Amino acid sequence: MTTKTYGTKEMVRDIGSLTFANAIEAHRKCEEVSQKDFAKMLGISAQSLCDIEKGRRIPSPRRAAKIAKQIKEPEIFWIRLALQDMLTQEQLNYTVSVV
Repeated sequence: MTTKTYGTKEMVRDIGSLTFANAIEAHRKCEEVSQKDFAKMLGISAQSLCDIEKGRRIPSPRRAAKIAKQIKEPEIFWIRLALQDMLTQEQLNYTVSVV
């Protein structure tokens, strides 16, 4: 009997790479909060949140840290996602790692 595992490789295959955009949208939806209410909680406009969730806008590391604090999540995770998205946007094939 073989056991199949579902890990990062399979997740990327099925839904794509983890980005700040899809992570923040998934977080909001899991909390069952509307974009308007979530934006208000974050202190940004609903349009800014929409742009972030659609990947049209990548938050700065400082903004990513602020968002993480407001949603009570680890800052380093959200900062790493934002930095990785910036590298990807610039077509630089590097991976952000935490030392």
